[in-house]
Amino acid sequence: MNLTYFSPLGNHLWQSTLFAGLAGLLTLALRNNRARVRHWVWLAASLKFVIPLSMLVAMGSLIRWQTAPKMTPSGLSVVMDEVSQPFAVAEVSSPPRVTTPPAANRLPAVLLGVWACGFLGIACAWWIRWRRIRAAVCAGSPVHFDISRSHECERGTHECVRHKAVSSPTLLEPGIFGLFRPVLLLPEGIFERLTPAQLEAVVAHELCHIRHRDNLIAAIHMFVETTFWFHPLVWWIGKRMVEERERACDEEVLRLGSEPRVYAEGILNVCRLYAESALACVSGVTGSNLKRRIEEIMTNRMAVRLNIAQKAVLAAAVAAALAAPVMVGLLNGPAIWAQSAQSASLPRPKFEVASIKRCTLDQMQSSRTGGRGGGGGGGGVIVDPGLFRTGCVTVRGLIEAAYIRYANGQVPDPGSMLKNQPLQGGPDWIDSERYTVDARPEVPQTKAMMGGPMLQELLGDRFKVKVHREIKEVPAYALVVAKSGSHLQVTKDGGCTPADSTQGPPPIVPGQPLPCGYVDGDDDGIKAVGATISSLCRILSSQLHRIVIDKTGLSGLFDYHLDLIVGPPGAPGDEGQTSAAMGALQKLGLRVEPAHGTVEFIVLDHVERPSEN
Repeated sequence: MNLTYFSPLGNHLWQSTLFAGLAGLLTLALRNNRARVRHWVWLAASLKFVIPLSMLVAMGSLIRWQTAPKMTPSGLSVVMDEVSQPFAVAEVSSPPRVTTPPAANRLPAVLLGVWACGFLGIACAWWIRWRRIRAAVCAGSPVHFDISRSHECERGTHECVRHKAVSSPTLLEPGIFGLFRPVLLLPEGIFERLTPAQLEAVVAHELCHIRHRDNLIAAIHMFVETTFWFHPLVWWIGKRMVEERERACDEEVLRLGSEPRVYAEGILNVCRLYAESALACVSGVTGSNLKRRIEEIMTNRMAVRLNIAQKAVLAAAVAAALAAPVMVGLLNGPAIWAQSAQSASLPRPKFEVASIKRCTLDQMQSSRTGGRGGGGGGGGVIVDPGLFRTGCVTVRGLIEAAYIRYANGQVPDPGSMLKNQPLQGGPDWIDSERYTVDARPEVPQTKAMMGGPMLQELLGDRFKVKVHREIKEVPAYALVVAKSGSHLQVTKDGGCTPADSTQGPPPIVPGQPLPCGYVDGDDDGIKAVGATISSLCRILSSQLHRIVIDKTGLSGLFDYHLDLIVGPPGAPGDEGQTSAAMGALQKLGLRVEPAHGTVEFIVLDHVERPSEN
């Protein structure tokens, strides 16, 4: 199954699961400390499900911390990114033109429908229970009483706690209803069934829920449970949160001076006489593991407060959880951000003068008899630091050079010079009409700069070219090694002349090794010297008219002869051409098999014939 649709969700669930596991280990280390601390740790694990790390990474990528562009991400950031995203789908480097639409995949729609049904079902169940308790509150009558404590409370002062309370005819246990304006819900007859001391301890428990806004926290986690209902871990976290919040209130009631035996008897009487609350966001007194709670109340075990070292470790853990993804974005993103900011502040170089002429019939016939490296459609390119000149090239070839091959001002793998670029759209004349370009920059520039950013400016000015990018999933082939093993010949040291990263392949000199990445084809097949597997994938893509992804695991440079006659650019593939490609690959110890891949296409939105010089 293709993971393209599910990799973001898969990565988020994996990260949230790992975070919850770390939270569990942290609560285990804090088992002798106050329950309220563990409750907050579980709340953090719950909130992680609604806060993707990608959002924090994006925040880090917006931080401007360097003035010079950084060409490669650091090793640490790469490792962190790979570990945190095990379901990421590899991108394809140079996809071809695709003539057939991808097959529809109904699995995402089916899974989305199943999730929506679960979401709506759980949300409706919560809502029905909420309405029932709300009806009980509305049907109740106000109760006016004060709970006065004769000892010091949290704020160190003698205080009288007053809250709105209602007496309801239902058999629900005492609880707190409401998120922002809580109401104390008491069942009728509780004043006669509990002693004043028991009632005081039970109500003190409920007031503790109000002070800590436990209903609001529980409602937040209920949203997490409703959204990620398919993940069993969110329900387990919910149970841990209820357990720790009840234990936290027990600790506080005992700390405020209630008698343990009286408090325990009050809880047991409530359990015997009334039903437990049906909602986690309506805090009661009988939740969690009752037996364990009674044992802890009777032993009156006082939880240990966090010391300075523990507070520092806990604060460091929280800071690391937030800072790690931000740091990933900081290490990866700013290189592009700073480079784009720098390029935005500096004017892009342009050609000082440029002449564009449509080719005559004789020029076009002459260009078609030339070599294949002519920048799209034949004709060749003459470049020195102060000159950019082409032979008769198609407009499509110019656009591909400007927006694909040299788009970033860098020379790509020479194998991409073949006619297999992912440019879609445009009128027919951009493939039939040919033009010559003769341009000179104000100051000397590299071939990649003139053939990329500067040519983009020229095309936009004279051809009114407008493009945009789209990412699609398309049918593809995967290139793999055959069972017999690879028959590719590794390029020997000195067997080819390396290319300049800014000027491209060096010229062919008789008696000297051919340029690395040299690829040429004639009636005897395709010859490659010092070429990568990526360039072979591009060749096959152009012939099979479907993207070919490198799955061979082979690296380095190779010399090979592909017994395949290159078809005319843009011609639709047929069974004969596919069979010929399969046979040629078999001689090299390779084969292709069906697959899928994601492709970034350049879509041509608008183009006009050039204005007069």
